[in-house]
Amino acid sequence: MSETEKQITVGITHGDINGIGYEIITKVLSDPQMMEICTPVVFGSSKAASYHRKTIKGLSDFTFNVARQINQLSRKKPNMYNITDEELKIELGEVTPLAGKMSLKSLTTAVQYWISKKIDVLVTAPINKKNIDMENFTGHTEYLAAACNTTNYLMLMVADKLKIGTVTTHLPLSQVPEKITKDAVLGKLRILNESLIKDFCIVKPRIAVLALNPHAGEGGQFGKEEQKAIIPAIETAFNDGIYAFGPYAADGLFGSGEYLHFDAVLGMYHDQSMLPFKLLSNGEGVNYTAGLQYVRTSPAHGTAYDIAGKNSASPNSFRNAIYLACDIFKNRQNYALNSKPKND
Repeated sequence: MSETEKQITVGITHGDINGIGYEIITKVLSDPQMMEICTPVVFGSSKAASYHRKTIKGLSDFTFNVARQINQLSRKKPNMYNITDEELKIELGEVTPLAGKMSLKSLTTAVQYWISKKIDVLVTAPINKKNIDMENFTGHTEYLAAACNTTNYLMLMVADKLKIGTVTTHLPLSQVPEKITKDAVLGKLRILNESLIKDFCIVKPRIAVLALNPHAGEGGQFGKEEQKAIIPAIETAFNDGIYAFGPYAADGLFGSGEYLHFDAVLGMYHDQSMLPFKLLSNGEGVNYTAGLQYVRTSPAHGTAYDIAGKNSASPNSFRNAIYLACDIFKNRQNYALNSKPKND
């Protein structure tokens, strides 16, 4: 069996034990076809999984193979790598220190195996940043970039007909303008362009770049960031062979449907990108961290405390996160294989 044909090992963090993490994980992994696509291993708690399984109608018989060692995974059923043997107090819909502790322990354990290539890709279930007891923890994206020892990353939201990244991520809106520099925009454009080529197999991708200010600044009347940073970045990128266009006013680009003429969109800040994405992805989108040497995805939603334990959470986004992680892993292998110099 060649490298590109081997079963992909998918590491999964369990997220917040008081949210919908275990519900969507169990719903997705209970599908027997998933084992034909990958070998999943959840870094979590068998006891927590059992508690949540009882809230899911029709899945009371579903069980995990408990893997004592990461190199002893079952290829026939989903695996659980226990991060703790303790009884966990689950308080559905509540923000608790224990939930934060278990979220972080699942993440740190999974990342160790991810970095050491004991698992091939990482899929993270939703967490609540408020109960993570870790200094300067602003989210999965930044944490994983630091774990990979890089500042060259891009939060890229992926759906069927839309890929949209952001120059800034988890940052107060008041601090965004000062972060919109030519170098910042250009750097994200380069990461996005390379990801579209290597991770998504798009030849000569076309990228639409959003403006920061209303009406794309209206020639400087409503702000100078377009003239000072965004337009110069687009021009430099284009001269470097990156097909970047804009800047476009976000309302016009999405309202007119013109975004469909591009392979991806680069926004300037979190909500500018996330608002159209969540409206257009119909709850099936995926969050992908582009630019890292390892593959990580997650569902494009949060812990959903309000529906935790009610058996009403859709597993579609989480399922798509697994599919996308596997697709990108294979695409990278094929790109590397096709990029090798041919012997005479």
